[in-house]
Amino acid sequence: MRIFVAGLIGGIVLFLWGVVAHVVLPIGEMGMKVASNQDSAMTALRASTDKGAGVYMIPGMDPAMWQDKEAMNAFTTKYKDAPSAFVVWDPTPNQNLQTMGPALTKQFVNDVLIGLLAAWILAMAPVSFGRRVLMGGVLGVLAWLATSVPYWNWYRFPMDFTVGALLDSGLGLLIASAPIAWWLGRGR
Repeated sequence: MRIFVAGLIGGIVLFLWGVVAHVVLPIGEMGMKVASNQDSAMTALRASTDKGAGVYMIPGMDPAMWQDKEAMNAFTTKYKDAPSAFVVWDPTPNQNLQTMGPALTKQFVNDVLIGLLAAWILAMAPVSFGRRVLMGGVLGVLAWLATSVPYWNWYRFPMDFTVGALLDSGLGLLIASAPIAWWLGRGR
């Protein structure tokens, strides 16, 4: 029960940090841009995303063709100086524009799950309050290294977006680890 309560408290703090990072501070929007001609972009995307919802790399090549050296050379030659785009495409209407309730609920549940896992890991370490908080911060950096850095490396996500993700997850879990470590250390 001690771990559950610590995780719940940590999840709530992590959720509140997310509100601060995305609503009060510019962390949640670091690296995000708004297309200047959205109608043209939407028309072009509708015409070129014929496989339905998914993540599209533009330019992209069918993975079945990767072993074909001639096709790979032609693709590389054609696009070597081209810009690129990483598009998350969902042709269904964006319900988050009408109400953020369901998305906020999913985010809260996700943050509580993160808090519970962090509390479980931190509870296994018979160390001081400060070391537990530091371990929580390291967990946040680990999550960032496992996800955001490969996106920067392979998919060319902007550096400011990548740094924003570090501040969001690394700093967020460091902050959430303080009440987790405090609760876990109570009564000792």
